Amino acid sequence: MKILIVNGPNLNLLGTRKPQIYGNVSFENYFAELISKFDCELEYFQSNVEGEIINKLQQTEVDGVVLNGGGYSHTSVAIRDCIESISTPVVEVHISNIAGRESFRHESLLSPVCAGCILGFGLKGYELAIRFFTNK
Repeated sequence: MKILIVNGPNLNLLGTRKPQIYGNVSFENYFAELISKFDCELEYFQSNVEGEIINKLQQTEVDGVVLNGGGYSHTSVAIRDCIESISTPVVEVHISNIAGRESFRHESLLSPVCAGCILGFGLKGYELAIRFFTNK
C-alpha cells in the first residue's frame, strides 16, 4: 500500500509557526516517526503553490491521499474540483480544530468531496488518516 501525504501553504513552517496552535515539531521529524510506525510506503509532498498541489494530486498513483490543504481548504475551488475528479480517496486533515477558530476557517470547500475529515488532534491526525487507509 502506498499513501501520499500532501501539505499545503505554510505547513513547511511547522515547528516554528504559532507553536501554541500547531506544535513545535517540524513535519519532517514527524514524518520520520510515521515511517517507523507503518508497514506501508509513505510519500510526502508540500507546496505553497495551489497549482503544484493540483498537479501532484492528478499525477500520483497511490492507494490514498492524506491532505492538509492549509488555507486552501477554505478558498480553493480548483483543489476541490481536482479531488472530485480523481479516483484516489482523500482524507482531509487539519492540525487545529478549524471549527473552533476564526469564522473564515469554519467551512472547508474540500470536506464534501473527501472520504473523511480529521480535525483538531494535532499531528496525530495524520496517523489517524493513515490508519483509515491501512485499517490498523
